[in-house]
Amino acid sequence: MRFMMFMYPGIDPTEDWEPDAEAVGAMSKYNEELTQAGVLLALDGLQPPQEGARVRRSGSEVTVTDGPFAEAKEVVGGYWTIQVGSKAEAVEWARRCPMNEGDMIEVRRVYEMSDFPEDVQQAAELSQTPPEQTSA
Repeated sequence: MRFMMFMYPGIDPTEDWEPDAEAVGAMSKYNEELTQAGVLLALDGLQPPQEGARVRRSGSEVTVTDGPFAEAKEVVGGYWTIQVGSKAEAVEWARRCPMNEGDMIEVRRVYEMSDFPEDVQQAAELSQTPPEQTSA
């Protein structure tokens, strides 16, 4: 099973913030543990919301709002994708992550195609079928 672990650092999302060397060192060690255990599939830290944008649809209108986002109470600071045998194992990896006061990690299972009904699986297969080539 694949799981995403989203890091929500306990920081003000409207202020600039960068981790210190000690925090980066601790996180690098944790990431190496995930790698050595063979469970890490991907990971990245994210730039602050000030560098981002939100694209939202309302009816037929699409609006773009550049960051920072005044209504944001939490911000995703980064993520890991891991492959483990159970939710409990994913939660245990999240518990081992070095965190500061107020930090939170959300653990969510990634959908696998086999999780969907047969008609949804078939619809997805159609979208992945390459167009037929014609010979001239």
